[in-house]
Amino acid sequence: MTEELHRRAVVADTHNDLLCSVASREPEVWSDYFRERWLPQLRTGGVDLQILPVFIDDPYRPEGALRRTLRMIESAHRIAEGNADAVTLCITGAEVDHAIDEGRIALVLALEGMPGIAEDVELLETVHRLGVRVASVAHFGRSAFGDGSGEDAAGSRLTRPGVRAVAEMERLGMIFDVSHLGAGGVEHVLELSTRPVIATHSSARALFDHHRNLTDEQVRGIAATGGVVCVNFFAPYLHESAYTLDTLVDHFEHLVSVAGVEHVGMGPDFVEEVIADTTPPCCVQDTVEGVPAGAYIPGLEGPEGLPLVTAALLRRGWAEADILAVLGGNVRRLLRDELGVRAADRSA
Repeated sequence: MTEELHRRAVVADTHNDLLCSVASREPEVWSDYFRERWLPQLRTGGVDLQILPVFIDDPYRPEGALRRTLRMIESAHRIAEGNADAVTLCITGAEVDHAIDEGRIALVLALEGMPGIAEDVELLETVHRLGVRVASVAHFGRSAFGDGSGEDAAGSRLTRPGVRAVAEMERLGMIFDVSHLGAGGVEHVLELSTRPVIATHSSARALFDHHRNLTDEQVRGIAATGGVVCVNFFAPYLHESAYTLDTLVDHFEHLVSVAGVEHVGMGPDFVEEVIADTTPPCCVQDTVEGVPAGAYIPGLEGPEGLPLVTAALLRRGWAEADILAVLGGNVRRLLRDELGVRAADRSA
């Protein structure tokens, strides 16, 4: 039953940093490397819709951030061009639907933190031309747009460029991602937003008090915009020590109880392979964001394990319709309604 249900579902993963892995290689191998290393995992996991964040690591900031951003965007385009039988880089909801209906994986480009743009809000139009359709404005620390959740003690809201970025993204039809944004910034975004927002990889703070998780009030606020909160699978954000499927399902169930099943999705944030693939042998990384690098839910180290989530939800007695919604139906609906739809067209 699990296999059949998972195969029937539209499975949407809203956060996989695989572009970091691909772009660390020479451009000549980007397409083939994706096909050999990542495509089989996505297929085994049943992924139909993959949001691809462009994450700029510390060594590239600030001087090399824009160049690295463009390199990673280019890698996504080459992946799509070289694997057109298997994936499509989508810029509208209609393109997402068409790709899925044709049996290809719909890829959607996102920016994580936007250090390559800094305070130049007008460059959002530029990256929009290049296919970016989702973006967040901070990571753990301080950015030109606002503070990341690691700076919550500062109590800050969005900066003036951050306020402009919200308005510009809404004008362009880019979906605002509040994951990683500090508490004051999330509150500010929810005050300003007139369109649905997404949390691409955030779990429930009521279950585990980590700054990367969302409070119930924030979750309700995102749902009120018509948006979706996508559960982060990174185990140290879920529990102090119980790195299990049951702990993960607890977060799904809590978010559903707060937001409603139509506002919950999956943002696994599979980082184990990306870290192993991009860290030089000379300096093996033994921690990620202050926690052990090997702290993962067994079987969910990568996209191949996604059917385990379906099985766990079935064991908890979830209705099939609700499982289909959180596996990807909700994210597909959000993208169908909002992706690439400019504000002028939306109001016409």
